[in-house]
Amino acid sequence: MEMYRNLGGISGVAAYGFERDSITIQFNDGAIYLYNYVSAGRSNIETMKTLAAAGQGLNSFIMKHVRKSYAAKLR
Repeated sequence: MEMYRNLGGISGVAAYGFERDSITIQFNDGAIYLYNYVSAGRSNIETMKTLAAAGQGLNSFIMKHVRKSYAAKLR
């Protein structure tokens, strides 16, 4: 997983990792969630990948659009 840059300074996201059709998010509390095309929709996953790479806006997007739409809680 890659460390989230957190350019906004107040994100709950610590790290992320991409696959072709999914993104894995690690939050600051240590919880890790897998979101994929099936659970959250292709458009949302691609937006999350863009925000993760940019280092800003990912936590807000998750809370507003896909909070409970994860495929699995990994930890």
